[in-house]
Amino acid sequence: MSGWGDAIRHEWDLDPAFLTVNHGSYGATPRSVLAAQREWQGRMEAQPVRFFGREAPAALRAAAARLAPILGAEGDDLVFVENATVGCNAVLRSLDFSPGDEILVLSHGYGAVVKAARYVASRAGARVVEARVPFPRPDDDAVVAAVAGAITRRTRLAVLDHVTSASALVLPLRRLADVCRAGGVPVLADGAHGPGNLDLDVPATGADWYVGNCHKWLCAPKGCGFLWAAPARQAGLHPVTISHGYGQGFVAEFDWTGTRDMSAYLAVTAALDFHERLGGPALRARNRALAAEGAALLAGRLGTETGSGNGATNAMGLVRLPLAGDPSRALAFRERLLDAGTDAPVNAIDGDIWLRVSAQAYNTRADYERLADLVERAL
Repeated sequence: MSGWGDAIRHEWDLDPAFLTVNHGSYGATPRSVLAAQREWQGRMEAQPVRFFGREAPAALRAAAARLAPILGAEGDDLVFVENATVGCNAVLRSLDFSPGDEILVLSHGYGAVVKAARYVASRAGARVVEARVPFPRPDDDAVVAAVAGAITRRTRLAVLDHVTSASALVLPLRRLADVCRAGGVPVLADGAHGPGNLDLDVPATGADWYVGNCHKWLCAPKGCGFLWAAPARQAGLHPVTISHGYGQGFVAEFDWTGTRDMSAYLAVTAALDFHERLGGPALRARNRALAAEGAALLAGRLGTETGSGNGATNAMGLVRLPLAGDPSRALAFRERLLDAGTDAPVNAIDGDIWLRVSAQAYNTRADYERLADLVERAL
């Protein structure tokens, strides 16, 4: 499809005066998807008992069946959760740990998920072990070696990111899962940035559980994520909230956890329609290329470097700022950029400060030229 960039921007309610180059944090939901969500909300409010008792169960399963193909999965192996962090919590809290056990995480792991692992470990007398990801521009062999070197006979679970959040790295998940499996360690994959960004075959990643967000790159409404579990890992897996479905199996437990607005889940079908209308695989490839181009442009203007090379690996890119410091300095600079009218996240990684850019259908090269101007002024 040729209608990307300025030709498609009207599909979103984005503030035209604000430079949006951070689709990766929360996504942005198109007007057509929001309309579908409102339609589901209207059906819910028209007759709540009929909706929750008769319509919602079948509609949830139909939405899961529609989502499954883009993940290379089966609908009955998928359940909806509010976001990837909730899915990770469900897995972590469903497992039994003993004193001295270890949960392996990555040094570039998502903060909320790492905290959930620490919480679960602390209650059992277990501990969290961190495998350090080489950075910047890590070699896949080095990443695999880092994880392999952190596995011990006490490792009971590995929590591995498919795409790291702050550093925007696509990690060799299949190779990492193979290393873990060789050591008898099950894998929980945090794929928050996977759907609509990468070309996915979730079962082929080798993970035992895979969580993802649909409100980011698939442009579903906020609060739409999923948890996939390999069939052999579904027994004993429970949602964070135990409710009436307890004891009735994986799908039944997660599909009903109490009275909630399910419209974000059900509108995922409209989000998939929108994603496909914009090109599906072609859009994903275009976004990856644009993110790499934007990161290279910004690094060239600043005379610095990119964090993951110049290859088009995913729809986010990382650029080192000519600054050094700790998270407080990174946060202060991000606030300066917000005041200047843009939303690029800034993080301190290994003593340097890095800026992350995203690329979605509405972005163009001109956005990153404008971003470079704003960054230079802010510096």
